[in-house]
Amino acid sequence: MLRLIVLLLLLANGLYFAWSHGLLQAYGLAPVQQTEPQRLTQQLHPERLRLLGADEVKRLEAATAQSSLPPRPTECLQAGLYDERQATALRQALDTALPQGSWEFENGVEPERWIVYMGKYPDNDTLNKKLAELRSLNIRFEPLSNPALSPGLSLAAYPSEAAAKDGLAQFASRGVRTARVVQERAELRGQWLRLPQADASLKQRLDNLKAALAGKALRPCQKPSTPAATPS
Repeated sequence: MLRLIVLLLLLANGLYFAWSHGLLQAYGLAPVQQTEPQRLTQQLHPERLRLLGADEVKRLEAATAQSSLPPRPTECLQAGLYDERQATALRQALDTALPQGSWEFENGVEPERWIVYMGKYPDNDTLNKKLAELRSLNIRFEPLSNPALSPGLSLAAYPSEAAAKDGLAQFASRGVRTARVVQERAELRGQWLRLPQADASLKQRLDNLKAALAGKALRPCQKPSTPAATPS
């Protein structure tokens, strides 16, 4: 029995030797070749390989790091309306201060604005007394956008005179006796400045354009109103 085991081990070793050295390759029994030239046939476009210098490696690492950063947050901002003279001056300033394609102008219109108004008061003491009266009636007020009406108070704003008169009647039912309806602003037509994707860098540049912006504050974009077509 022991002799048989020894013979089997010798036979197994002989078969392994023949297989590992490719002696049985003719019978389809051979290990996968891991030497040349088999590996050469597996290469993909070896002619495209080249050695990089230290400077090139640094540039590639910097570009990879930059591309992996999250995108900078942006928002759409607008300012206006601007008349033709203001828009022309602002275009000239934007051409040299901001990247091309980062800004645009759109035609727009701001509708007329009517308010329920209290004033004009002779001094701030009178204004403060009226403010105290409104607070006692639990009535809110808002700042005026027309400096010519100051010192005074706007209780609410409306898109038409008729709507403002309805609002005045409601305030009268709450105890307001000295208010009246006035037009705070006529309809305005002009151009909006829009910055569709303003990031922190662009906003910083805009700080240097306050004079060109003509005192118009930048605010989040709204759907622009366009002038109605004039009938022919």
